[in-house]
Amino acid sequence: MRVVVMGVTGCGKTSVGSALAQAFGAQFADADDFHGPANIAKMAAGEALTDADRWPWLESVGQWLGGRERAVVSCSALRRVYREALLVHAPDAVFIHLAAPQQVLEQRVRARSAATDHFAGANLLDSQYATLEALGEDEPGGTVDVSTLGLEGVIHEAQAEVRRLVQTEQSVRGQNG
Repeated sequence: MRVVVMGVTGCGKTSVGSALAQAFGAQFADADDFHGPANIAKMAAGEALTDADRWPWLESVGQWLGGRERAVVSCSALRRVYREALLVHAPDAVFIHLAAPQQVLEQRVRARSAATDHFAGANLLDSQYATLEALGEDEPGGTVDVSTLGLEGVIHEAQAEVRRLVQTEQSVRGQNG
């Protein structure tokens, strides 16, 4: 079981991902920890990362994910091509997209920025929403709306979605040989 909890900054990837890892007895990693100093400096300055910035980072995240039997990683994975890069290393991974309207997450990120020194601020949301590509119907994943549920509700919905996705993926692999 390999899970990528994805979405824009402020959607709850780390909180939900760590809870999923605990619930499923999996290892957890926050993809933010795989960023090099240059990427962190860019984001802290409010600059969006380029694809050239992201490829080495995605490679590291994918290698970590693919190197474990049971793993959950929180990773923005905003574009399909980024998700495909992760699947190269972990072809059985499933994606949980934590989604909400931008204005909801802007409020959360502003509150987080006031309380912590997290490098990703509200000024990154415009570029992240512009970059975000919804999961395709043919991608192994599902979406959880985080705008109306509290954290416990989101975690419960995400757990149910992971169970459904993992069972579906196992059934597909069983049928294909």
